[in-house]
Amino acid sequence: MERTTCCVVGGGPAGMVLGLLLARAGVEVTVLEKHGDFLRDFRGDTVHPSTLALLDELGLTERFARLPQRRVTTIQLPLGPDRSLVTVGNIGALRAPYNYIAMVPQRDLLNLLADEAGREPSFSLRMNTEATSFLVERGRVRGVRYRTSEGRTGELRASLTVACDGRGSLARSRPELRPRRFTCPMDAWWFRLPRRNSDPRGLVVSAGDRLLAVTIDRGEYWQCSALIPKGSDGRRRAAGLDRFMAEFATAVPWLADRVHALRSWDEVKLLDVRLDRLRRWHRPGLLCIGDAAHAMSPVFGIGVNLAVEDAVAAARYLVEPLREGAVGLRDVRAVQRRRWPTAALAQALQRIAHARVVEPVLAGRPAFGSPSRARRMTESLTASRWLNRVPAYFFAYGAVRERPPAASVR
Repeated sequence: MERTTCCVVGGGPAGMVLGLLLARAGVEVTVLEKHGDFLRDFRGDTVHPSTLALLDELGLTERFARLPQRRVTTIQLPLGPDRSLVTVGNIGALRAPYNYIAMVPQRDLLNLLADEAGREPSFSLRMNTEATSFLVERGRVRGVRYRTSEGRTGELRASLTVACDGRGSLARSRPELRPRRFTCPMDAWWFRLPRRNSDPRGLVVSAGDRLLAVTIDRGEYWQCSALIPKGSDGRRRAAGLDRFMAEFATAVPWLADRVHALRSWDEVKLLDVRLDRLRRWHRPGLLCIGDAAHAMSPVFGIGVNLAVEDAVAAARYLVEPLREGAVGLRDVRAVQRRRWPTAALAQALQRIAHARVVEPVLAGRPAFGSPSRARRMTESLTASRWLNRVPAYFFAYGAVRERPPAASVR
């Protein structure tokens, strides 16, 4: 049996940021990551201004700048009557220097955070170690049972366990933490296509016939996402890969000469898109943050930003109780009270985008139900700079800006 002060389950953005902040503040923290590296099929690569500001406060700006990245200054959706792109958030209009979104491979960001946290004597990262169940005594979570990739099992006791293991979180098996689920009109196919120097840069959104395409510039290749109607994966695959490649080429014509780089359906991975939120993010000895607390849709690409902000708020509220060894229900409840409004508002905006844009386009209808409504919306967004700036600030920083604990700042 082993012991730590804070056990963090999951080495994603929320888990690594929380581990780094707590360790810098002198709290003993152990992060359990079930995989052997940070490379995944589905990883959000958007680093928003709030995270850029956090990295600056932590003294990591120069190291982050050396990572391969592209910059995005606008958030666009195909809202026009002819499905043309309309800017719904002008990040570039915000105050410099954090007036852009950095597109960075998430594995590079996580490796940076892990390396920096590893310099702290109170930090421990255990790769290839999966939390399999919670240790519960007298109604309180006291840590986790784990299993390594070699089959070794053990118990890790902790004053507080924080679930940062995504929408498939172990914590979601707890009946008292049941999620509230929202209708989601789409799933996503992920695949790669070659990139050329003459291609556009950054993030590009396109619309085709019953298909929305998102292409993310990864330097040497495009990480592509095709949004398809919910539950249509099997039927569309049965129609054949050639048909899909033709549909994608119509939506993204500048990639038409490269779609045949896809050789089989094995190269196209399905992401079952979900949108939900736990009613309670906590119980005695346990806190859920990030996707473990609120699974986000890929619309607007704000999931990573929210997860990091959750971690910053959690560190600020919990560092003193963890130092004193007296984390109570009031402390974990305070984190949910702080972060719930931002998560709820972000999901409300995503649900509006689902209903007014994604679902109509995937059904072959114009956004907002009719070309005239789409035209009026387009004219309003184009004419008013505030209709671009207010959403931009929310996408950049959330409903409230979170500050790290003073003890964690370098």
